[in-house]
Amino acid sequence: MMLPQTLDYNDHELPSKNDVKFALLAQLPEVLKYLFPNGKMLKREFQIGNLQGEEGQSLKVSLQGNKAGLWHDFESGVGGDVFDLWAAVHNLNTQRNFQEVLKSCFDWLGMSAISPPLKPPCLDQREWVYTDLKGKPLVSVKRTDGADGKKSFLPYDHIAGKHGMPEIRPLYNLPGIAISDEVIITEGEKCAQMLIDLGIPATTVMGGANFAPEKVDFIPLSGKDILIWPDHDKAGQDYVERLKLGLKAIKVKNFQVIVPPTDKPEKWDAADAVLDGLNIQGFLNTVTKSKIYQQRYEAFSLAELIADKSPMPEDLIAPRLLTPSGMLVIGGAPKSGKSDFTLSLLTHMAAGEPFLKFTPPRPLRIFVLQAEIQYDYLRERLQNMGLSEEAIQKAGDNIHITPQLKLLLNDDGLEIIKDLIHKKFPDAPPDIIVIDPIRNVFDGGPDFGNLGENDNNAMLFFLQQRVEALRDAVNPKAGIVLVHHTKKISKAMFKDGPFQALSGASSLRSYYTSGMLIFRPDENEDLCALYFELRNGPGIPNMHVLKDKGKWIEVDPDTQPLVRQNYSNKLKSERHRQHDHILQRLFEDAKFDGKLYTIESFSEAYEDIDGLGSQVTIKKRLGVLMCKGYIKCLKAMHPVTKQAPVRSKYGYLVVESMQLGQDDVDDNTGEIITLAAPVLPTHYKDEGSGGVRKVENPQSWVYHDEEKAR
Repeated sequence: MMLPQTLDYNDHELPSKNDVKFALLAQLPEVLKYLFPNGKMLKREFQIGNLQGEEGQSLKVSLQGNKAGLWHDFESGVGGDVFDLWAAVHNLNTQRNFQEVLKSCFDWLGMSAISPPLKPPCLDQREWVYTDLKGKPLVSVKRTDGADGKKSFLPYDHIAGKHGMPEIRPLYNLPGIAISDEVIITEGEKCAQMLIDLGIPATTVMGGANFAPEKVDFIPLSGKDILIWPDHDKAGQDYVERLKLGLKAIKVKNFQVIVPPTDKPEKWDAADAVLDGLNIQGFLNTVTKSKIYQQRYEAFSLAELIADKSPMPEDLIAPRLLTPSGMLVIGGAPKSGKSDFTLSLLTHMAAGEPFLKFTPPRPLRIFVLQAEIQYDYLRERLQNMGLSEEAIQKAGDNIHITPQLKLLLNDDGLEIIKDLIHKKFPDAPPDIIVIDPIRNVFDGGPDFGNLGENDNNAMLFFLQQRVEALRDAVNPKAGIVLVHHTKKISKAMFKDGPFQALSGASSLRSYYTSGMLIFRPDENEDLCALYFELRNGPGIPNMHVLKDKGKWIEVDPDTQPLVRQNYSNKLKSERHRQHDHILQRLFEDAKFDGKLYTIESFSEAYEDIDGLGSQVTIKKRLGVLMCKGYIKCLKAMHPVTKQAPVRSKYGYLVVESMQLGQDDVDDNTGEIITLAAPVLPTHYKDEGSGGVRKVENPQSWVYHDEEKAR
């Protein structure tokens, strides 16, 4: 086998076009920074205004995969590969003087302080280290050769501090996987590392061809183009089948397998290809591949579905409010409390504690892309939620919330959020991804971007290419929570079809797996009605909730005013004031002025006085007090004036301990002179029929329960 030649920058003879191109692509970011100092480096592309190096976004250069180095200037319409870009900047022409272009590239590579990208493969490497995203060692795998020539591999678990493989095994080269859209899976660490040394994103699984698929964490490969490069033998094909089983549990963008060329010897692999001196990138572009179709494209018979008795997936938020890979939309009008309610729900889920009727299976990991509330007001809300110290301890590192993040969830925004999620959850991905609200980050794509959330195509693009893409890249099993505004809609319309109130295109409603609407029957009050719509469950009864001392509680609508609660309390207080004032007027006017009133005479005397209202209002209040037993009747002549009550069904109004006049004191002797005459009732108003009934004992006063009487 031949070793590939490294670039010797002191040679007089220029290396081949492919060698120079590969060297340029291997350090493409440095090449672009040299050509365009004012450019912008993103994850998947490089942006600059034009070939003259002016700031802007018209000229874009691909940074990853098979398209690395390809560029296009959308303003001028020109484009090409990395050689064409180099030539255009240096006023050269790849058609007429390509050798001059090649020499210019070679000279820059020779003068660069950056180490040459190509290096001889380490044929004697005997230890490979699996790390986390930050490069922290997780597992080391060491190769030893026995006396019989057979190889053996000894893993060491750095976390457990002992020899052996962990229960859940990471993929090789996690930092490289995280920044790549296209990944090659080889059979063994040696093959993967040799491709990595050439600048090609690669990985492998721990344990060789007979690895256990269920013990490998394949989630970092979600949403990526996967190419399997197996060894050219029967074990290699078995390896592919095991990878199919493991990758079936996640969503990948494309899934292909290299078909080794027929002229290659048995056991030929990626390492052999490098040692043979093949142009690896060219080989990958031209080699035959078989495509694997994912499980999501399959269909199942009735018999298969009925026969499958395996346990149901565990709800993320039970009962069925949010299921694995499900999508919950929480809607509400502005200032309805939906963001506060959502934060309360999520903090409890992160603590593993129930919230109202909803429960998590365990403390959940949650990332909240929050685009409305600024930092200080966000922390104020959380501090006022009344969370226990135990809940804060449990949820402290499980939930991460952005303070009013201002970005569009476009290609660049996706990369920013993916990086932020990986940074906040380096060891395990989140269980729930939240976007609050949709409107602030909405991107309908290049074809529908100007149409906004009211267009069905734009909304579908956002849900599929932005929201789903984010989930696939982070954790395909994660639940999605979207917070969204509702339209202004009448109470009657909201009651008849509440989920029609969701703003934007109808495609949103057809897409989610569950919905929850927060509605305030009265905008001036805190009481909220919750409406639910579930696609994956039997349904959740509507609820009424109220925030009390920072905590959301469920209230019984039969015992609580459903509208204008504060106003209702004010009315209650006012009725009590009127109640007390009427009784006091009846008592004092009899004692100090010797007056007795009928319903008619009292309402005439006190109309618009002391805030008692009109005659009609006063009569109604007197009627209520009579039903409650606070006022009884004297159907007889006035004890002093001997006047009969005029035009009155009930006669004179009597209250407890009522007396006409008051006692006096003799100025000479100091003795009390009894002048007051007690006023005792003869009848009362029956609270059931409203009829007049005779009292059995004028001295006995029974007051009916006020709430019952109402």
